[in-house]
Amino acid sequence: MSAAPAPPVPAVAPAFDHAQLDELMERAGLDALLATSKHNVQYLLGGHRYFFFDYMDAIGVSRYLPVVVYVRGVPEATTYIGNATEDWQLENRPLWVSEVELSSWGAVDAVDRALARLRRVRPGALTVGVESSFLPADAYLRLAAEPGVTIGEAHLTLERLRACKTPAELALVEQASDAIVESMTAVFAGHGEGATKHELVEALRREQTARGLTFEYCLASMGPSHNRGTSEQAWRPGDVLCLDSGGNLGGYIGDLARMAVLGPPDGELQELLGYIEQAQQAARTPIRPGARGEEIFAAAHEVIRRGAFVDTTHFVAHGMGLISHEAPRLTATGPVPYPNDHGGLPLEEGMVLSVETTLLHPTRGFIKLEDTVVVSADGYRAFGDGARGWTVAGG
Repeated sequence: MSAAPAPPVPAVAPAFDHAQLDELMERAGLDALLATSKHNVQYLLGGHRYFFFDYMDAIGVSRYLPVVVYVRGVPEATTYIGNATEDWQLENRPLWVSEVELSSWGAVDAVDRALARLRRVRPGALTVGVESSFLPADAYLRLAAEPGVTIGEAHLTLERLRACKTPAELALVEQASDAIVESMTAVFAGHGEGATKHELVEALRREQTARGLTFEYCLASMGPSHNRGTSEQAWRPGDVLCLDSGGNLGGYIGDLARMAVLGPPDGELQELLGYIEQAQQAARTPIRPGARGEEIFAAAHEVIRRGAFVDTTHFVAHGMGLISHEAPRLTATGPVPYPNDHGGLPLEEGMVLSVETTLLHPTRGFIKLEDTVVVSADGYRAFGDGARGWTVAGG
């Protein structure tokens, strides 16, 4: 198949802070970078994500591999290497980059074209940053075999670039968060005794989709069990229900957890959720520009330490955006293993945090609140902040 002609490219500024990227790349010793993850490609291109490969990357004998080629100090030479059919979408929404090449049908093919572009813009020896976790082995080997090319790691560079969200990005996170909580309350109100976890999760998927979200997952726990997988377990009177769900809007994730109970919550349940809420509110208190991320953990753990369930209560706060658990990464002891790169660094305006406290109660079950909190100029803002108490099913 012949290569499709590239659509016209508008002469507009980069969709990101190229001066910041240049500084981050210089700090990391990178002359150029090849972004190949869908989320970083989307970020650098200002929102482009090819719908045809949004669900699956495999095709023929290889896979779809979008590549953004960026050379430090030369933002006007930025190139996008895409699939031969991608012109369908780009005719409707052109990109800002100076060169768009839509001819790739495989991973090695895409890297070959990216290298050709690099050689035209920056001849000679250079260090090229890649996202190792998002570059297939055959493409990596092709890049490593190129004379004069030294491979570096660009993951942290690109992640730091994305850490502080723009107002437009924050608007997407806020809309996603609001829609998830609205969807949960609709499911709580529309279901009662006998509803299975499978039915509840499927109902949540429909509610989120109806609100324009892409449903990603729901972790559902019911009654005294701590199992969060979908099953035919039925809701019984007095049982608690926790829905912990992620959905995205325009690629930006909302991730929240809310609680319901089948029948009026008794005094013990009120106290347990009140304890979780106290830890959540304490964790918010230090959030402001300039505060260290580790202060969030210290504030929450002070509440947990004084409680009766210190050994079965788990707290974590992590960055959110185009992916879950992105910068800032504030702990090395959370459920997702990674180094504590940012816990001792100051928080910055526009950073988005997921703040979550979980109690694994031996008889009442899984009790949790998870909130989305953004660092604002005067402290913080919480997105999707409704339905924080017990929602009574069917009400």
